[in-house]
Amino acid sequence: MAQNITQKILSTHLVEGELIPGEEIAIHIDHTLLQDATGTMAMLEFEALGIDRVKADLAVQYVDHNLLQTDFKNADDHKYLRTVSARYGVHYSQPGNGISHIVHLERFGRPGLTMLGADSHTPGAAGVSMLAIGAGGLDVALAMAGHPYHLPCPGVLGVRLTGRLPDWVSAKDVILEMLRRYDVKGCVGMVVEYFGPGVKTLSVTDRMTIGNMGTELGATSTVFPSDERTRRFLTAQGREDDWRELQADPGCGYDELDEIDLSRLEPLIACPTSPGNIRTVREVAGTPVDQVIVGSSVNGSYRDLMVTACIVDKRHSAANLSFHVNPGSRQVLENVAENGGVMMLLLAGIRIHQSGCLGCIGMGQAPGTGQVSLRTFPRNFPGRSGTEGDQVYLCSPETAAASGLKGVITDPRDLAAEMDYPRISDPETFVVDTSSILFPDEERFSTEVVRGPNIKPFPRLEPLPGTLEGTVVIKVGDNISTDIIMPAGSKVLPLRSNIEAISDYVFYQIDEDFSRRCRELGDTVVVGGDNYGQGSSREHAALAPRYLGVRVKIARSFARIHQANLCNFGILPLTFKHAEDYDRIEPGDRLVVSDVRRLLEKGAREIPVTIGKRQIVTLLDVSERQRRQLLAGGTLNEVRDRLRTA
Repeated sequence: MAQNITQKILSTHLVEGELIPGEEIAIHIDHTLLQDATGTMAMLEFEALGIDRVKADLAVQYVDHNLLQTDFKNADDHKYLRTVSARYGVHYSQPGNGISHIVHLERFGRPGLTMLGADSHTPGAAGVSMLAIGAGGLDVALAMAGHPYHLPCPGVLGVRLTGRLPDWVSAKDVILEMLRRYDVKGCVGMVVEYFGPGVKTLSVTDRMTIGNMGTELGATSTVFPSDERTRRFLTAQGREDDWRELQADPGCGYDELDEIDLSRLEPLIACPTSPGNIRTVREVAGTPVDQVIVGSSVNGSYRDLMVTACIVDKRHSAANLSFHVNPGSRQVLENVAENGGVMMLLLAGIRIHQSGCLGCIGMGQAPGTGQVSLRTFPRNFPGRSGTEGDQVYLCSPETAAASGLKGVITDPRDLAAEMDYPRISDPETFVVDTSSILFPDEERFSTEVVRGPNIKPFPRLEPLPGTLEGTVVIKVGDNISTDIIMPAGSKVLPLRSNIEAISDYVFYQIDEDFSRRCRELGDTVVVGGDNYGQGSSREHAALAPRYLGVRVKIARSFARIHQANLCNFGILPLTFKHAEDYDRIEPGDRLVVSDVRRLLEKGAREIPVTIGKRQIVTLLDVSERQRRQLLAGGTLNEVRDRLRTA
């Protein structure tokens, strides 16, 4: 039977289930990826499993998020991550070495493999034809311990690419076009697989950009073929032996189909405050800009920085704005320097920062009050930049560079009268730098794990009781992101290994009293709209509410990763059977879920919920495995119980 690429990778890694969209399957995971904002808790969870060594073929711990060291917390946690990685056989990428997705592409990614990452933008590994999936840290910890990863079998959206991108239009505009068509939840439950003659016109890092930001479509992952462009990239990285061809079979099918003629695309931009709020750059041209940032995991490659450098060469950024560049990796910056790009950037008045996520997760680079920030980042959720009421736009490096020169949002095609479009090709041989990666070594397995005072033990989670009662503590609307539930930023992220402390910040951007009320009320309920929990994979958006006593979340629908995280930490993810029941619940209502334990044990999908004298029906759409997790009060409890009885 003819197979597409997604089906080929899934079938060769399938451990449980059948490849029927929507049915739960389990797949073997080849690579795991952790970063420091999620990795500290994930490593604590891995230690709690009692496994002596990592069992995944390759596990890497990156330090790229929490790079500001305003006190002891981040530095202490980095030492913990370095020592615990050495102890258990995990590769460790040091602070400043680069953003996980770009470094993994450069040094470790291989066509046809699977990867599970505790970061929602893990699908950027589509650049080298991996099936890479974002997940919560606990799921990654289990994969590191050799457990398969369970997920609903995705459908496959095949997108046929034809033509070639015109001058001043780049890969970022391709994924923005997809967001214009599908918005932030149009690809839920799907892998987006690109094929067709237009694919060969896109470089590996072009494909990485599209795969990375494909997460914003709600997609499970993104894949591209492995072809001659893939081979040339890996050869230039000194890794030709890691290449293999991977193509869809002729005549294969897709669950859905779409087509993009690359030659017809124009510069696009995501306006505040959603990656799905797409306009043409022409529509918003002339808007004054206060800040421009090029870089991040989605647009921090050699090509992205060099096209920026060539556009600003022998020019200077506008006096009314601050222009920043965040290289995707130290190796990227070294190659840009090798080809003269660093001097071009510096002489244009651009501030070059260390390789890391930085402003993308609110770790510095916050814009001023009421200011417009133009960024090549993947997300612009409200407040994510670190500034309340922020006005963040997402665009290509070309649009960012043109706007940085002119001081207002500018269609980069307007520069055609002043200069030729700089078409950038990757070097035939990259300057390769592995000096800041600590590889596993037998001698390091005896390393003492060092824990600073901010690293607290994993909290105890009680099993599901017979009946649940709780007060509705907050009601929110549609598309609530994990940034709203559990904010990032320089104030909050350093507390990621201290659940008691970080729980004070749950929902604090929209309700400063949320944590206090939870502590006063005891067991509580959260009510949400559609696509609740979109965005980052951070499991703290489930674990911290559970610590505060949230036992039930009822929403119109949940984002995939967040729903899995809720099950991992014993929070019932219920959805309304009748959407209008959302309007019948208000904060302060007392909810009772009677006989809930028995209902879960017998496999009930419909879960009645009593509100005063009224009753509504909710749905529990989870697998049998997730039911066991919920009954146990969380996945760690369930795994420990299973190991004890084995």
